[in-house]
Amino acid sequence: MSPLAVTAYTATSAAGRGSTAFHASLRQRRGGLRSNDFGSDPLPCWIGRVDGLEDEPVPGEFATIDCRNNRLAWLGLQQDGFLAAAREAIARYGADRVAVVLGTSTASIGATEEAYCRVDETGSFIPSYRDFLLHSPHSLVAFVQGLLGATGPAFTVATACSSSAKVFAQAERLIRLGWADAAIVGGVDTLCGSVLYGFNALQLVSDEPCRPFDVARRGISIGEAAGFALLERVAARADAPQLLGWGESSDAHHMSSPHPQGLGARLAIAGALERAGLAASAVDYVNMHGTATPANDAVEAVVVAETFPETTRASSTKGWTGHTLGAAGIVEAVACLVALDRGFMPGTLNCTAPDPACGPQFAIDNVERAPQIALSSSFGFGGNNAVLVFGRGGRA
Repeated sequence: MSPLAVTAYTATSAAGRGSTAFHASLRQRRGGLRSNDFGSDPLPCWIGRVDGLEDEPVPGEFATIDCRNNRLAWLGLQQDGFLAAAREAIARYGADRVAVVLGTSTASIGATEEAYCRVDETGSFIPSYRDFLLHSPHSLVAFVQGLLGATGPAFTVATACSSSAKVFAQAERLIRLGWADAAIVGGVDTLCGSVLYGFNALQLVSDEPCRPFDVARRGISIGEAAGFALLERVAARADAPQLLGWGESSDAHHMSSPHPQGLGARLAIAGALERAGLAASAVDYVNMHGTATPANDAVEAVVVAETFPETTRASSTKGWTGHTLGAAGIVEAVACLVALDRGFMPGTLNCTAPDPACGPQFAIDNVERAPQIALSSSFGFGGNNAVLVFGRGGRA
């Protein structure tokens, strides 16, 4: 494929507001996880919570769809100059020529939970919860598109934890086929009861900070995040980091467990490298999905060990942010972009004794070496897999 320039990007999570704060947290190995304090009856677990959302409503014209998820989107858009960059691109290309493609797994379901807890004496939603769009999976995209004044193609991608990685593939197709000249991609997911209690019911939530790939790992730490990237043709800015390739696949194996040999993961990696025109030996850094669940980490460790050379470094950054679900893909893409721009490769937080399945690629400590090629893996429930390849600017 023809590379696309990533001319702006940002991520806000428990590791900090914006990519500069994210970089500082990664570099200083300072995680953002904390003992669960979300909800009226918190589960005994650890989470990656973004502070301040309760006090930062969305702009007044969007009051009828004000919710935690849209508040986090609004907060995230204001970091790293992203809001100005997105609006400038819309002004330059035209409002109908900029696509908005965002991923989420739960959208504004937290507001729906609140609405059912606050019904009036007739059993109906009270007025502040009656906007249909507030309870729609498309609430996030409608909010961001309206906020930016974009009128081009708009899509919500909801494929569990691969959602905001798959948006890059969707955007590349839209630009390549002439449906758009640029795309704002990303993802937002926030903490809510359905997610916390749902994952707890699956016995996947850890009662300690998550420990990706550690022999004693006990499950995920659920987090929340908002991240965005602006994709344009390379001619717009040849020095920007670039999306070189993407790969997608489906295990078609199980609703919540990966294929035992990682077939879908291998297919997605192969597809991304093929589109990028690269061999696995060219990859310097792999940001692994690394959820800290026993089954997922074991399968992914073997796939990475068998696919990449010993010189590649691989790690999971979920010890910093928690598993941000539908926003995981964009947060980990930004981790790759930060590594490319800042000249280092993050290690793995909270892991002290790596699973024997990990190969020599696996890194606990940060690596002070500038990568040229970085690959990000996102593997969601139902075997929904997406892999992205990024490179430093000037390659095209």
